[in-house]
Amino acid sequence: MSSLPSFRLMHPTSASGAVVMLCENPASRFIAGGTDLLPNIRRGLLAPPVLIDLGSVDELREFSVDANRARFGAGVTLASLAADPRVLQSLPALAQAALAVAGPTHRTVATLGGNLCLDTRCQYYNQSEAWREGNEYCMKCAGDTCRAAPKSARCFAAFSGDVAPALLALDATVELLGPQGLRRLPIRDFYCDDGMVSLALATDEMLVAVEVPISDGWSSAYDKVRVRGAIDFPLAGIAIALRRDGEVLSGLRIACTGVSSRPELADSLDEVIGKRLDDAAFTMIEKCVRRCVQPMETTVVSVPYRRRVTPVLARRLLQRLWESE
Repeated sequence: MSSLPSFRLMHPTSASGAVVMLCENPASRFIAGGTDLLPNIRRGLLAPPVLIDLGSVDELREFSVDANRARFGAGVTLASLAADPRVLQSLPALAQAALAVAGPTHRTVATLGGNLCLDTRCQYYNQSEAWREGNEYCMKCAGDTCRAAPKSARCFAAFSGDVAPALLALDATVELLGPQGLRRLPIRDFYCDDGMVSLALATDEMLVAVEVPISDGWSSAYDKVRVRGAIDFPLAGIAIALRRDGEVLSGLRIACTGVSSRPELADSLDEVIGKRLDDAAFTMIEKCVRRCVQPMETTVVSVPYRRRVTPVLARRLLQRLWESE
């Protein structure tokens, strides 16, 4: 990596002030923990002339948890989420996903909003300038071809955040602040299936908070496959939320990450609702998960492996969660 280029650093003290600065400096970027942004700048992937430091915006670090819902500011650190007893008890998938991100030192500064707005990744993109130039660049930066899918008209860089699938499974809502005020969006609508433009976030908006409903009878969990036991992004990640009524499955949501350009929520799971979780149900669930897995050659690990391991991971996590009830 090269050294950081020169940039202007601005320090808002409120979310609305940060939005004003963003509107006045359209090429600027927000920075909180910087664990993803700064390495990308040093690789030459981004060159914002202005960085808007959110460290002094106290409202972004507020969060509350009660019997019916939780609300987390976008500036809450992942370490705080992973360790909070209320999150561990009411939203275990969120705590487990936060704990799965990178390493301990990263999590002390990395934020919820940063992980949700993580840039998509690809082995042809997340490289040095010299490497990318030697390989004729790619569609995501200075080129016109997706190296992971050369015949495609779009970029297939993969979304590799851990927290988003957990919040998808938990049916969360994001809060976005712009010049026109606050708008709320189901998190399933926050992501786009495009490696180049993966967020449904206007250029003059910022993510300020996430709200998660808490309902009796639901349990949840998150797990992922990665090369090393820490630091690494998911090759495939699974989040599950389920509700068990005796021996019958009465509610189920499964979300995937690392295997397409956005976190995906498995569909057609209604077919197993109201039934016993037997081998036939597990087979049906694996098929549903397999349908939302679309890995491309975005990592050094083979596509067939990631396609095969994702439904297996889902089955194992579901079994573990079911048996713990």
